[in-house]
Amino acid sequence: MTRIVHVVHHFGTGGLENGMVNLFNNFPEGEFEHHVVCLQGHSDFVERIRPGRVIFHDVEKKPGKDPAHYFRLWRTLRALRPDILHTRNLSAIEGVLVGWLAGVPIRVHGEHGRDVFDLDGSNVRYNRLRRIARPFVHRYLTVSRDLQNWLVDAIGVEASRVTQIYNGVDKQRFSPPAVRSRDLLPEGFRQDCFVIGSVGRMVGVKDYPTLVSAFIRACAQPGGDALRLVIIGDGVARQPCQRMVDDAGRAAQVWFPGERSDIPALMKCFDLFVLPSLGEGISNTILEAMACGLPIVSTRVGGTLELVDDAVNGRLFDPGDVAALSSIIGHYAAEPALLAAHGSASRQKIESSFSIEAMVAAYRNTYLTLSGKQGRPGASTT
Repeated sequence: MTRIVHVVHHFGTGGLENGMVNLFNNFPEGEFEHHVVCLQGHSDFVERIRPGRVIFHDVEKKPGKDPAHYFRLWRTLRALRPDILHTRNLSAIEGVLVGWLAGVPIRVHGEHGRDVFDLDGSNVRYNRLRRIARPFVHRYLTVSRDLQNWLVDAIGVEASRVTQIYNGVDKQRFSPPAVRSRDLLPEGFRQDCFVIGSVGRMVGVKDYPTLVSAFIRACAQPGGDALRLVIIGDGVARQPCQRMVDDAGRAAQVWFPGERSDIPALMKCFDLFVLPSLGEGISNTILEAMACGLPIVSTRVGGTLELVDDAVNGRLFDPGDVAALSSIIGHYAAEPALLAAHGSASRQKIESSFSIEAMVAAYRNTYLTLSGKQGRPGASTT
């Protein structure tokens, strides 16, 4: 059995982790043994992984600089003796060099999205680190064509060493409702209203204040009293966003329930999905909303342009453009036929291009190919 060790900074609540959960839960059993090594632990999000699918390890990296954690990671890798090491994102890329020192024969690095402090991928120090690690990586995996092109153009990775694999979504768990029920929403959200929904960590990169500002502005227009806003998630922006709606006198039209475990059911209560992020790789929440048959309104950033066809299954706007987002919300609320057409197009796109089965098959084929080609980085693995 081929042993794969996945290295992440922290296994918490996020798109990267959600993609890994979907991968582990649907990977065929018997061929691979999966281990996840966390540099700084994990949250109870791991409970979404089916029993027996993954073994977790923690090297207990201290906050800030902790050179000793490299030795602990090396020792863990020497003990596990993986056939393949798969590091993910900048925060774990140094694991590639540790893996080389530990004698791991095949080293894979995945890019799921640029760092939150470097949304355009131009940070000189970060990219220098990526170039240092580059000779030690056999295969790069990206979740979007945008990231694939950036690795080639900005980091100088040979195109033949980069494989792009889209995240997949569970089309049965996330599906359009037969009848749109509002029973899970607060009392004032259930009838004769238009529900704008979003799901994500309420942190700076998601830019939820832009959505809240646009919502408040849309509420001031004719028909605005029928609008409702739901943002599912938690983080440092939650209280500032609550203060914004309180100050605007719109608290009765907004619900911030925090983190929830019933996301599929709540998404089926939405009429429109909005994600105002400043940067994205491939958003799992957008994929899930598309699978639920919702039109998508999002920013023109990263891999989102590969998910949302403007004026086909949703609308795109520039980051931070409150006026544009407010106008789009009002337009959808006033045009039920447009809402239905774009929602149907979202579901059709999921059916054709973003299944979990296709994602799992692509990762499996990559691992199988690499495990049979234990050569130097840069050697052909096609």
